[in-house]
Amino acid sequence: MSQEERRRSAGRREQPAERRETPRRRRKRRGFSLLGTLLYVAFVIGISTLLAAVGWVAANDVLALNKAEHSAIITLPEEIFTEKEVTVETDEGTETETIQVADLDYVADQLVDNGIIEFKLVFRLFSLFSNAEEKMTPGTYQLDTDMDYRAIVTNLGSNSASRQMVTVTIPEGFTVDQIFQRLEDEGVSTVAKLQDMAATHDYAFSFLQEIPLGDYKRLEGYLFPDTYEFYMGEDPKMVINKMLVNFDRRFTDEMRAQVQENGYTVRDIVIIASMIERETDGTDRATIASVIYNRWLNTSAGTAGYLGVDATLVYALGRTITSEDYTADTPYNTYTHQGLPPGPISNPGMESILAAMEPEDTNYYYYALGSDGTHSFFQTLEEQQNFIAQQRGE
Repeated sequence: MSQEERRRSAGRREQPAERRETPRRRRKRRGFSLLGTLLYVAFVIGISTLLAAVGWVAANDVLALNKAEHSAIITLPEEIFTEKEVTVETDEGTETETIQVADLDYVADQLVDNGIIEFKLVFRLFSLFSNAEEKMTPGTYQLDTDMDYRAIVTNLGSNSASRQMVTVTIPEGFTVDQIFQRLEDEGVSTVAKLQDMAATHDYAFSFLQEIPLGDYKRLEGYLFPDTYEFYMGEDPKMVINKMLVNFDRRFTDEMRAQVQENGYTVRDIVIIASMIERETDGTDRATIASVIYNRWLNTSAGTAGYLGVDATLVYALGRTITSEDYTADTPYNTYTHQGLPPGPISNPGMESILAAMEPEDTNYYYYALGSDGTHSFFQTLEEQQNFIAQQRGE
């Protein structure tokens, strides 16, 4: 065999070897591709399972499923609310109005911290899509874990049946300051908010129309003493309005007609009643009323229209008075200023109002408190001073 023939023969023998190597490489690539596919499928299934598990847990939280029974008190203070302008549809087109919206981060934190929900982020997302921040109002609410997210938002609103209420009793003779402090102590509102609303809001009642805005004590005498139910964290405007409505209802049209017929005003009667309320021992309202009228109107008796009521000075000075205070420079000093003080000194109850309208018919011009806690009444200053000396053992 020639050299050329041997080379060709060797070439033919080498070709099958090359063909055998090519299929082996392809089989190797197929094996790697199959393994990668299996791993990818396993990864997708794992992620899907994980997401499904997380989604199921989140869905349980959203829908309040499989949650242990638990309730908590949630308070949304007014400080977490800000104003927001929104566009609303009206019969005449669209208009812009201002509403209050809640801080969703604060709300979500409260719900998580108190065990009502588990996932702050999920609640935030739900709230954003449902405009929940516009549906919440300040207040204190009782929420349960059986409430889903929609129910939670609903129960944090003004019409919520879960909104916490408190019963507050306002005693007869309390001043505006005492009333506002009690309301703050009971969690209804704050003194500052109540004072601001009392000073600046123009309540539409006839008995307030002649009293200028600017001083919260303009409502002194008209916050009717009674037992009320308020929402905790209630709007201070509504709190005050509830007491004014009560006064307006109790002071009937018939009473107003009688007051006018007798030549007085509603304010005159309220001022006199407020003094009676602060001076009475509880049994002598009509008699004290007679002394006030006698000293005010019968100037020929020597009182010259000076009422001489200690309670008006106590109100003005805000403390127990001393002998030096009888010359204090204040229009509420009924020892140095004739006639009625410029305004009521307390919020009187109905008994004192009726006593102011129908005083007892007496000749008394003086009275003094005895050691037994009751008042004694006198026609002359000498009789009063003798009684006081006896009480002191002089």
